[in-house]
Amino acid sequence: MILSEQLDNAIARLKGPARQGLLGRLRRGIEKEGLRVDARGNIARTPHPHALGSKLTHPHITTDYSEALLEYITPVYCRPKDALDFLTDLHRFSYRHLDDELIWPASMPARLQGNDSVPIADYGHSNVGTMKHVYRKGLDVRYGRIMQAIAGVHYNISLPEDMWPLLRELEGAEDKPLDAYRSGRYFDLIRNFRRNSWLLLYLFGASPALDRSFLTGAVPDKLRAHARDTLVSPYATSLRMSDLGYQNKVQAQLKICFNSLSNYVGTLRHAITTPWPAYERLGVNQNGDWQQLNANILQIENEYYSDIRPKRVARHDETPTQALEARGVEYIEVRCLDLNPFLPLGIDEPQMRFIDTFLMWCLLSESPWIPDEECDRLDDNRRAVVDAGRDPALTLAVDGREQRLAERAGHIFDEMREVAALLDTIEGNATHHVEALDALRPLLGHPEQTPSGRLLAALEETGSEFVEYTLAQAQEQAAFFRGQPMDRARDTLFTQLTETSHQQQEDIEAADADGFNDFLDAYFARAREPRRKAAV
Repeated sequence: MILSEQLDNAIARLKGPARQGLLGRLRRGIEKEGLRVDARGNIARTPHPHALGSKLTHPHITTDYSEALLEYITPVYCRPKDALDFLTDLHRFSYRHLDDELIWPASMPARLQGNDSVPIADYGHSNVGTMKHVYRKGLDVRYGRIMQAIAGVHYNISLPEDMWPLLRELEGAEDKPLDAYRSGRYFDLIRNFRRNSWLLLYLFGASPALDRSFLTGAVPDKLRAHARDTLVSPYATSLRMSDLGYQNKVQAQLKICFNSLSNYVGTLRHAITTPWPAYERLGVNQNGDWQQLNANILQIENEYYSDIRPKRVARHDETPTQALEARGVEYIEVRCLDLNPFLPLGIDEPQMRFIDTFLMWCLLSESPWIPDEECDRLDDNRRAVVDAGRDPALTLAVDGREQRLAERAGHIFDEMREVAALLDTIEGNATHHVEALDALRPLLGHPEQTPSGRLLAALEETGSEFVEYTLAQAQEQAAFFRGQPMDRARDTLFTQLTETSHQQQEDIEAADADGFNDFLDAYFARAREPRRKAAV
């Protein structure tokens, strides 16, 4: 196999330091969502359990859009197993306080009873808590609540800091500030990810079915009936990532192609400061009843839906884009991952190892800027795989020609093997990344073995409803978590965090001196102001 020249040179440059133990490990963190449901598979209408701590201030247990949508956040670890162990104990701790409720293990939601059956999360009466709640009210009036009941896994990863000077030297870019170089290379990674994220959707998509209660209008042509209350798409990999899920036509006109940090930040800043007529007609503050934070294309940066984001931990006086401008890209957030309903955590170590390898391949491979004409077609392959990735006849557009999915994926696997070997060398001559590639490669020729294929086959073989089958999975996983003891130190930690997080929320509420209007004005005044640019 012949690697591209840039990929070959980069791997060769990094091999020596890797063998000498001079390269640090990748750093990983997981954010995992899961709906709380009752014993019959209906979305829970109960408040977030007090014993799980304050949603506003707890560092590891919070909610996403809905009061019922739990979100778990692990610390950053160098070993995937450590992140998974922490996530496991978050589930064990939660199940102590859920009574007969369950954590839904699928991305597409449980049984709903219309838009209002999805309760909006309440974060208390502090200014920051009110802002979080009003932002979610804005999502409701703009897109509806049902879409916000979808769950997934976000995978956060930063590459070894001591790798960047080596790559900068290889490229003869020593005169470029390291922050600027690192940010530029992360955007190289993102562009290649956008071109090739269809591979992750094929391998890990797990949402080919949904309950009829998810739809509020006519049934789309791509769905067919299964049993009484279930709709399936025969070759779909991820309905969550389709036009039924997190998609928005207004945002589509932003045309973010991730060519540079300055372009990315500038486009988002334009979106959060530019009014949109349809949103203006919805109203903002109606006699003290806030409908949305503002009537702009985006209320805040987080409203932009993307399958990958450049990230930097923001300080207390910064918006996300200001943090990126000031200090550059710190890590990458992968957002296109479905929950795998066959796994108690929705994700496992081989999947993490594969994503590590895929992202490193995206970084080290040649990644030309995306011209305007390609930007319009950037997601064509992704959309094709989302809707029909398991169709043996599906072809993708690759370098101006049509190519079978398995053929193109096989070529990527070939190139990734050398990258996986490099990562294993960095980790002390282990074999985890290579083994992950070898374990997943057979799926290229056997789409029925992918998570989406397995779920659809299980529904068809048993004749089960989607809710019925997934509820059984949830019950089995609940028994698993309830049947195992927690790590003692984490047990103590989580118990303490419950108490301290509630106290922290009370302190924040007591410290507010400004009214909400003034607080919001100050926030958006900061959001409009650029920070010192550290990257291009």
